[in-house]
Amino acid sequence: MNQAISTLCAVHTDVKTLIADLELPVSDWDEKWIGVYLDNSLKMLDMCIAYSSEIARLSQGNLYLQCSLHNLDGSPTQFMKARSSLDGWKQHINAKNQRLENCFAILDSLTESLNLPKIKNSAKGKVLMHAMYGVRVATVFICSIFAVAFSGSATKLKDLQVCETCLWTEAFVDLRDFINGEIRSIYSGGKFTALKELEALDVSMKKLYPVIQDGIDPIDASELELLTSDLNKKTEKFSEQLDLLAKEADKFFQILLTGRDALLCNLRVGSTIVKPVQPNNNVHKRMVK
Repeated sequence: MNQAISTLCAVHTDVKTLIADLELPVSDWDEKWIGVYLDNSLKMLDMCIAYSSEIARLSQGNLYLQCSLHNLDGSPTQFMKARSSLDGWKQHINAKNQRLENCFAILDSLTESLNLPKIKNSAKGKVLMHAMYGVRVATVFICSIFAVAFSGSATKLKDLQVCETCLWTEAFVDLRDFINGEIRSIYSGGKFTALKELEALDVSMKKLYPVIQDGIDPIDASELELLTSDLNKKTEKFSEQLDLLAKEADKFFQILLTGRDALLCNLRVGSTIVKPVQPNNNVHKRMVK
């Protein structure tokens, strides 16, 4: 996921560079292109906020595990507290994030508007629209995979259809089919998540839970130490990966925001008459801390 969102950052940055290299004034853009871009970018910002909130929610779940690990000192009373913390973690992880649920509606909207415009009498316009179409396909595809991975279900997985005339269509279809097949296989196999680090953490927790479940019975100290150490390592790894993903999500958010701001600035300078959807100026403050 870190690599995927890093790729999104790269392609969005590249298309901004391409726009500058084409030297195609914003005043020459079709008003419809501008409207679609502004509308789509606003929806993508909303998705970024939703994903950031889910990453933050998963990170908060680690507090339960840290509390549990802190209470594993061998006393029956502490074992009960540790067990309660593990129960709290399971409930927290399995809870639904409404912001994440809203992403599927956003993705449906973006998919419906996904098409390759027909441009006449503008070679630069054709290049720009082909590039922006490719970026939109990559964005919808990767963001839909994120939504499915975070949701814990493959029921809303998209078999995204793309224009057959693009040079990269065959490669994209092969990638789409492979990744979608892998995700469907994971969920059909009974796993509750497609996130490998979270799955490993859950397995480790389930091994430890029965050992401390009775609490009052003697416990093999060496076994407890081994299981506790394993859970601690898995917790740390998951936390590290979430931190990296949060940074990449914030980077993507900033790229989208600066690109949108640059276009709006050019529109004001060029006095182009257009009525874009205005974003909330405090949109970034809505991200979960």
